[in-house]
Amino acid sequence: MQLAGIYIYPVKGCRRLSLSSASLDALGIVGDRRFLIVDPDGKFLTQRSHPRMALIAATLDERFLTLSHPGQGPLAIPRASDPAARLLRVEIWKSHDLQAEDCSDEASEWLRTSLGAPARLVRIGPAFHRPVKPGKALPGDVVSFADAYPFLVIGEASLANLNDRLAEHAAEPLPMDRFRPNLVISRAPAFAEDTLTRLTIGNVAFRSAGPCARCIVTTTDQLTGERLGPEPLRTLAAYRRNPSDANEVIFGQNLIHETKTGFLSIGDSVMPLQ
Repeated sequence: MQLAGIYIYPVKGCRRLSLSSASLDALGIVGDRRFLIVDPDGKFLTQRSHPRMALIAATLDERFLTLSHPGQGPLAIPRASDPAARLLRVEIWKSHDLQAEDCSDEASEWLRTSLGAPARLVRIGPAFHRPVKPGKALPGDVVSFADAYPFLVIGEASLANLNDRLAEHAAEPLPMDRFRPNLVISRAPAFAEDTLTRLTIGNVAFRSAGPCARCIVTTTDQLTGERLGPEPLRTLAAYRRNPSDANEVIFGQNLIHETKTGFLSIGDSVMPLQ
């Protein structure tokens, strides 16, 4: 097995970036989901409720996050923490009272124009601390603004299997971006990622945190922000029910990195561990 794709989402819920290599820190891939869009009450926004977030592209250089949107000019925001920034209490699922740095009124107005709704952009700084949820965590396991875990992995063959089933119903094949993984593996059977309790990618050790339950975001075109119907959830429901919760359809595996600093590159070997 081999690492075939590395992706980050600098702003949770917005468009992805493809990388050829990536550095890791305690939170995951450096630059992944270090920014978050929240409503006026500090609750996180995603494509589940705001599919137009797919239209917001985010790029990174050493100093800045730059946002772009078809309807307005770019916006550059410093990546580094600002000791003078106002701290906001934000919420992601069951993680409450997370301390995040507000990124400015200018960013808020830019987002309001892009999304058609009031919103603020916040950033991870020194005051932010979010342990991985109990039951899956070991000491030192923390996570960024991601839904729950630092990594999501999917196999190319798993997507090919799904697309074969979609073709049987005359449905269009789907690109990998519908599922928003961090890591994509090749040279593996379909759903091999489901069986990897522990693994290494290059010199980085990971352990599985369980399957990823899929939602309406998978029905959203990641280039246009349009909802495109019931697929792939309808087809996944026929053969990818979660054995632990029949209400969930699953695709991909969540991972926690046991090696908290490291480096990943396309072409790295993927090896199971006992």
